[in-house]
Amino acid sequence: MSLFSNLYKGLLKTSSRFSDGVKSIFSGKKKLNQSLLDELEELLISMDIGHKTSKLIIDRLASIKFDKEVEHNTITQQLMDEIEAILNPVVQPLTLDKKPHIIMVCGVNGNGKTTTIGKLAYKYKEMGKSVMLVACDTFRAAASEQLNIWAERSSCSIVTGEHGSDSASVAYRAVSQAIKDKVDVVLIDTAGRLQNNVNLMEELSKIYRTIKKLDGTAPHDVILVLDATTGQNAYSQLEAFSKMVNVTGLIITKLDGTAKGGVVIGLAEAYKVKLHAIGIGESIEDLREFTSKEFAKALFNCD
Repeated sequence: MSLFSNLYKGLLKTSSRFSDGVKSIFSGKKKLNQSLLDELEELLISMDIGHKTSKLIIDRLASIKFDKEVEHNTITQQLMDEIEAILNPVVQPLTLDKKPHIIMVCGVNGNGKTTTIGKLAYKYKEMGKSVMLVACDTFRAAASEQLNIWAERSSCSIVTGEHGSDSASVAYRAVSQAIKDKVDVVLIDTAGRLQNNVNLMEELSKIYRTIKKLDGTAPHDVILVLDATTGQNAYSQLEAFSKMVNVTGLIITKLDGTAKGGVVIGLAEAYKVKLHAIGIGESIEDLREFTSKEFAKALFNCD
């Protein structure tokens, strides 16, 4: 199945709401006036694109098409162009330029963080890289067990700690071993936490600082995994985690389970943080890099 086909399938709930909404507003040829622009802005906001980004898109649209007769196909194409322009600067695949290349992954409980690490491990093993998984969630026994399963599936090494042990010490031991063994990629799984839990957020910062003691340039990527179904809450999660660690990029999961896929656009415009990949299914292959053009087309089910 092609990348576009996968994106279309994964974004079906979002694309149906987008395309149906635009068709409903612009059924037949209409002159683009303020009333229609207001309706369109409400549609964009309802997709969790965010007020500021929605207004930005509408203002651009108005500057080009205001008081001109338009059909829904014309508006759809213009919206696709605007969305592509917003995504272009931030869509960037993960690149490995260090050895070991240390990737720290964080996020709140339930966002798909550990599963995302498993999918990344599979991807890098398929590329012929040696991969080490690090279980820094020492509070939840099931977390280490889940990561162990992914390690077995992808034939990766794994470093774990005793239940309740200091997670920063686990990270230190793992990174030291990875440097010694010349491992290509280190994927560090941190404990899922609510962004308002001060103690757990401080622990995340401690892991970050501990890694830097071994390699001043590391972690080379700090990825925040966000669940698209949380909508507006994704914005507050990014803000909170960015205060504790230098979040360098995002992976958005569960886009196949929501009609609020517009959150990707809002995050891109509001925070300018790199967008590495999206999750559009449960399969091990369903973590997808993508281009802004294909994503914009998939949002409106346009091939």
